[in-house]
Amino acid sequence: MNAAPVRWRQRLACCALLLTTLGGVARADVWGFVDARGVAHFASERIDERYEIFFRGGESFDTSQTSRMAESVPGAQGLRGPSAPPKLIAFFEVSPSYKLLKMHLREASKTHNIDYELLQALIATESGFDTEAVSVKGAVGLMQLMPDTARRYGLEGDHKMPLEKKLTDPKINIKTGARYLRDLINMFPGQLDLALAAYNAGEGAVQRAGNRIPNYKETQNYVRTVLQLYGALKPPAASSEARPVPLRVRLELTGGARNRGNMVGPLAPAKSDANAEY
Repeated sequence: MNAAPVRWRQRLACCALLLTTLGGVARADVWGFVDARGVAHFASERIDERYEIFFRGGESFDTSQTSRMAESVPGAQGLRGPSAPPKLIAFFEVSPSYKLLKMHLREASKTHNIDYELLQALIATESGFDTEAVSVKGAVGLMQLMPDTARRYGLEGDHKMPLEKKLTDPKINIKTGARYLRDLINMFPGQLDLALAAYNAGEGAVQRAGNRIPNYKETQNYVRTVLQLYGALKPPAASSEARPVPLRVRLELTGGARNRGNMVGPLAPAKSDANAEY
C-alpha cells in the first residue's frame, strides 16, 4: 500500500481537527471577492455584501464541475483545476501577479522547507498577491511584514531606498516572510495553527494564551482561512515524503502584530480597539 495517500489523509484529518477546534465545525467555508484591481480578498466568513462563497468546507472538488463554476471568474473559462475548487484554481490561473511570483515561492519553499501551497495560501490571505499592499498599521507587501520584523532579519533601508519600499520587492518580501514563518513553525513544532496565529497576532500573544490560539476574532478567522486555503490547494497526489518535525527552538521575536490591518474590513469600518493588546 502506498504510504503517501495515507500520510495525506492524516494531514487532512489534522486540518479537520484544527478547524473543528477553531470554529466548532470542520466544514469551514471560504468567502472572497476580487476587487477592481484584480486583488483577491479571502475570509472565513462573509464580511459584507462584496463577499461571495469561493468554496464550502468539505466540498468534493469535482473537477467535472470546473468549467461551469469557473465562469464566475473573468477570463477563467475553459480552465481545469487538478484538485482544488475550480473557482479558486481559476483565480490563480488568471492572476498576473501570482504568475510572476511563482519562482520566488518555489525558492522560498525549498530554502525554508515550507510547503509551496502554504506560502500560497498565506499570501492569498494576507495581500491577495498585491505587491504594493500596505495596511493601516504599516504592514507591507505580499506577506504583510511589519518593518520591525524585517529589521530582525537584517533588512534595513538606506539612502537609495527606504525599508518600506524594499518590502514591496517580491523577492525580498517573500524571502524575509518565509524566514519568519519558518522560525514560528520551529517555535511551535507540529502545531501549524499556532504558528499561523503567531504570524498574525505575534508569538507573545500565543504564549500568553497558554500556547493556544488567542481569543481574537481576527486571528481565529485568519488561521481558519489560511488552513482551509492550504488544504484546498495542496494536491493529494503531490504529497511528498513526510518531513521531519523540527526540534523546539526557543526564540524571542517581535514580529507579527494583532490589528496590523492586513485583514480586509467591512465596507463601514468598525470602531478600532485603542486598548488592544499586541
